[in-house]
Amino acid sequence: MELLGYVAIILAGICTGLIGAGGSILTVPILVYLFAINPVTATAYSLFVVGTTSLTGTFPKYKNGNVSLKMAVVFGIPSMISIFLVRKFVLPQLPEIVFTIGNFQVSKSMFLMLFFAVLMIFASYSTLKKRRETSNLHIEITEIQPFFVSLLGFIEGAITGLVGAGGGFIIIPILTLLAKLDIKKAIGTSLLIIGIKSVIGFSGDIISAHFDIDWLFLIKITLVCIFGMFIGNALSKKIDGSKLKTGFGWFILVMGIYIIMKELVL
Repeated sequence: MELLGYVAIILAGICTGLIGAGGSILTVPILVYLFAINPVTATAYSLFVVGTTSLTGTFPKYKNGNVSLKMAVVFGIPSMISIFLVRKFVLPQLPEIVFTIGNFQVSKSMFLMLFFAVLMIFASYSTLKKRRETSNLHIEITEIQPFFVSLLGFIEGAITGLVGAGGGFIIIPILTLLAKLDIKKAIGTSLLIIGIKSVIGFSGDIISAHFDIDWLFLIKITLVCIFGMFIGNALSKKIDGSKLKTGFGWFILVMGIYIIMKELVL
């Protein structure tokens, strides 16, 4: 299973390099189901792996002019504050038994995985749905654009803090719709935001010190993921991104349903 896990981590890195998102939404299930890591620890490891990989992938996109530093600040700062607060104060306070329904108990680990699965399903819907015309909406929100971008950044950071997912599938639509960035610049800016806020979120775990970190393992899977990202960057020049996103959308939908079934039924 461990060998399969490393192969899967490479695929997560390839996905990040290809479409600027998706690595984090794959990393947590890989760590939990293939490396048998506790979900709480897996969310922390995912933040480090995805954060480091995303920052590495940001440099070539910045050199090509595909990063908006302004939007990285407007969206990124509220997101960074939110993720740090959640990792430092909220997550450690979640009880081991979150709630009980009759004789059925929902543990902290189960709650995080189910929440993550729901996020995957919503992400798949966002990826698969056809774009609608939004020209009128663009005009209406122009004056309050920075407020909404910052507010959604704060909310997205809280979600990332809970489940350890970088949120590329949330960030990219926000940057294209509200910030009006073209898709290439949105992807590059998303990688910068994901990278910085994920590393900051991971620092909240280090400060909290509520679990031990296997640094050797963490560095190994991070390097493997970065290797996959470079492959993805090379492939992105040859593969139609829209077709890739459609296939990935169906994949994460199946994964989300599988996690729900595994946690509740299997």
